[in-house]
Amino acid sequence: MSTNPFFVTAATGTADLLAAELATLGIGDLREVQGGAACTATLAAAYRACLWSRVGLRVLWRIAEFPVANESELYAGARSIDWSQHLGESDTLAVDFSGSVPDIDNTQFGALRVKDAIVDQFREKTGERPSVDRAAPMLRINVHVGRGAAVVAIDLSGDSLHRRGYRGGQGAAPLKENLAAAILLRSGWPAIAEAGGYFVDPLCGSGTLPIEAALIAADIAPGLTRARFGFERWRQHDAELWRELRAEAVLLGVADRIAPGRIRGYDRDPIALGDAEANAARAGLGGRLLFHRCELAALPTASAPTGLIAVNPPYGERLGETGVLRELYALLGKRLREGYLGWEAAVFTGNPALGRELGINARRTHKMMNGPIECRLLRIRIEPAEFDRPYEPGRPPPIDAEAARVRPGAQMFANRLRKNFKALSRWARREAISCYRIYDADMPEYAFAIDSYQSDPQGFGGRWLYVQEYAPPATVDRAKARARREEALSMMPEVAGLAMDAIYWRTRRPQKGGVQYEALDDIRERVVVEEAGLKFLVNFTDYLDTGLFLDHRLTRARIRDAAKGKRFLNLFCYTGTASVYAAAGGARTTTSVDMSRTYLDWARSNMEINGFRGELHEFVQADCLQWLADDDGRRYDLIFLDPPTFSNSKRMEQEFDVQRDHVGLIRSALVRLAPDGLLLFSTNFRKFKLDAEALADISVGDITPQTIPQDFERDARVHHCYEIRLAP
Repeated sequence: MSTNPFFVTAATGTADLLAAELATLGIGDLREVQGGAACTATLAAAYRACLWSRVGLRVLWRIAEFPVANESELYAGARSIDWSQHLGESDTLAVDFSGSVPDIDNTQFGALRVKDAIVDQFREKTGERPSVDRAAPMLRINVHVGRGAAVVAIDLSGDSLHRRGYRGGQGAAPLKENLAAAILLRSGWPAIAEAGGYFVDPLCGSGTLPIEAALIAADIAPGLTRARFGFERWRQHDAELWRELRAEAVLLGVADRIAPGRIRGYDRDPIALGDAEANAARAGLGGRLLFHRCELAALPTASAPTGLIAVNPPYGERLGETGVLRELYALLGKRLREGYLGWEAAVFTGNPALGRELGINARRTHKMMNGPIECRLLRIRIEPAEFDRPYEPGRPPPIDAEAARVRPGAQMFANRLRKNFKALSRWARREAISCYRIYDADMPEYAFAIDSYQSDPQGFGGRWLYVQEYAPPATVDRAKARARREEALSMMPEVAGLAMDAIYWRTRRPQKGGVQYEALDDIRERVVVEEAGLKFLVNFTDYLDTGLFLDHRLTRARIRDAAKGKRFLNLFCYTGTASVYAAAGGARTTTSVDMSRTYLDWARSNMEINGFRGELHEFVQADCLQWLADDDGRRYDLIFLDPPTFSNSKRMEQEFDVQRDHVGLIRSALVRLAPDGLLLFSTNFRKFKLDAEALADISVGDITPQTIPQDFERDARVHHCYEIRLAP
């Protein structure tokens, strides 16, 4: 039997599956190309592709190719083909046209000119002509123009191969049969089925996934249930060959291979389940599949040690659905974790952000199109090692990144962030700085502070982004604020060269009391970063601040430069970063005071990972105001005083307001200062005004400009800093 070129089309993201599938059918000379697979093979091979392809859409048998530069050449080339070899004057036809010709405005006109060429040829030869039937033609002709040439083919499939013929009733959002098969093939179902594994779809709707799973497991050709193919009324159709191939397929496919209940579908909708049962019966699988009405929350546990759970949950295309769907995805993940350990899972979604709600890491993701919707197939191994926390404080909110990143605002934000990254990363490498701010509401409508953290200046270790969103005022439209958040977040991984898992998120609202330092969660996830050759533990998940104030980088450097041989006191010490710098600078002793046991332990850990431990480094849990008042006679050569802006903690004997109370606080600290000592006073209260008159008897120097690092120069009010000495 002679060979001929033909082309099998496939949905975006499935061409590799198609090529592998055709290879198993014995079709050689295969080339995976955009839109499908091309090959040169016999008519029998083309018939097998029509009958057996689970992911293919159309089988196009090429009959001619000719150069095309304009409409006239298109018409002449089409008319030069002997159409009497393919159809008769009393037959019906339809022409599908794609590509472009300079003087053809649209594909409809291109199809019209090819049709005109065909009917004109018949009219000239016989006086009669075929008629057009777009819906159900006897012969469908495909013409594609590209690179100055037209390729003309007979569509052997006729109707798209995804239309198996078994689907009658269907749910509100049915999954196409070829796409369902692609999901199963991509997820390894053939091997799982061969090994005796079970299959479950917990949201099965009209049953497309379970039915396609059964067809694969039973080796049933998907084309057996079709009423007809396009080649059956083609004049070159080999009816005897087709009968042989079809009879062969009937013998190979055995529904009895599927034990009843081995493939199951669950859904809450009784009408959809009725459709699923009817569809299965039409597919020749009646009584083999189990369909059961069940709420997702009551999904039965696995009845076998291994299997595949595949599901196409809702995507949330309509406004206002996201909240409900987050709960649905979270519940799905919970049921998988609780009842399907050891199984594989395939979650197909048009909203990948919702996949985070499952609480299970996807081993692989694949991009696939569901009609016009770009979707992701999440391939998951359900085992504890892959379990992750569902969406939680400290993690970026779920977003549809693919949709957000194409908005103009996303690109503008990305350009600004990219510019900042380029300039600041170069500066940071030169200065050996590992942690720095790269963006701080540079574009006011994108109100975020973005900090880059690294475990070393070269970035050889871990890298993270810590993002703080400035909560929008009530006057800002919530939908606009959410859209800008999505746009910004969609671009951060690309610009920073990081995975989304390396990005942490907080919303910074006006502080009330000591909320800045209060735990927001209890994940206790810490990483080690480096600054000036020193190591620090930071926490991106549990608190509003990470434990390392980046704007105080130069202030800490001053402490190190001044600390040699000094007795150092760190009041409101927080995580003890200033104490680490003092010890690194050669301080004789360090004393760190804070009311929080958690922060003192953190400070001690920071000291210890830098090799500073022992009696010379003291940690005191106390209310700093009360501790200063209870003077024990000890004096210090260098004091760092960085109080909160406001605090009304129940553990404090009195509330504290830095603007109102700073004079008294400074004077209390000066009592602990040695005669030639230095007090560094700092506050991050943006509207702070030092009461110079009340402190006129002491030496006060405003060193704020010298303590603002280059990466914070965009906002010089990030803190205020003063050198204070006793008057001579």
